[in-house]
Amino acid sequence: MATHPGAAFDAFLETTAPRAAERRDWTDADGALPALYLSHGAPPLFDEAEWMDALFAWAQGLPKPKGILIVSAHWEAAPLMISSPDPGTPLVYDFGGFPERYYKMAYATPDATAMADRVAAAMPDSEPLHRHASRGLDHGAWVPLKVMYPHGDVPVLQLSIPSHDPDRLMDIGKRLRPLREEGYLVVGSGFMTHGLPYVDFHHPDRVPGWSADFDVWASEALARGDIEELARYRSQAPGMPYAHPTVDHYIPLFVTYGAAADQEQPAETVIDGYWFGLSKRSFQLA
Repeated sequence: MATHPGAAFDAFLETTAPRAAERRDWTDADGALPALYLSHGAPPLFDEAEWMDALFAWAQGLPKPKGILIVSAHWEAAPLMISSPDPGTPLVYDFGGFPERYYKMAYATPDATAMADRVAAAMPDSEPLHRHASRGLDHGAWVPLKVMYPHGDVPVLQLSIPSHDPDRLMDIGKRLRPLREEGYLVVGSGFMTHGLPYVDFHHPDRVPGWSADFDVWASEALARGDIEELARYRSQAPGMPYAHPTVDHYIPLFVTYGAAADQEQPAETVIDGYWFGLSKRSFQLA
């Protein structure tokens, strides 16, 4: 048990995070970076040493990107928007009931104007991009990125979710695919199951049937590269609607798949297991 909130994160910063300095910058010779979908956790991630180590190792295995474009479950907004590209953009503390420490955390990332211009250029006239003047990074972005890129030395932008339609989100992802070839990391950030109202927080090791069943269904579809099955989650996935009372934490994966070179390729699961019964399944696509 943590001696104080974020004790595991403090240990991570001291013993593990310094290794991020070993990363080399992405070059053209590296080719396209993978497209990622990650289960992002929340402030309690900073008490989960094993989970933090897995996220850090994932980033450690990749060249350091020129920038990160992340689609978070916590920004559903239309028209399609990007967050402020200003350096040191303030964080959004979009959660409640956690220790005060988590409302004082910072993640001052560099200027992302060049990436914002590139994202805007990728969008068609039918999907115009609104540049939000002040919107910062919400916890679906800064919580995992503080672990994956702890030095805060990579420009970061968030992209809003303008629709729940898988086809539209896939199309947005397709527009972003060339950015991967230019050294930008495209990330969908959600949670593979997110039935918070039905979690038994008194028994953190108990995995509800609805969560396990949904995770098995998703893992099998991911292993087949069956995007059509993944898109039929409302009618086909076991455990619904308990696994996703709202769909915001699931649908970022369609942006990830859209950004992939092949929409029918099997996904490579990088992180699995459960946190308070919720599936942490996270994957990447070439």
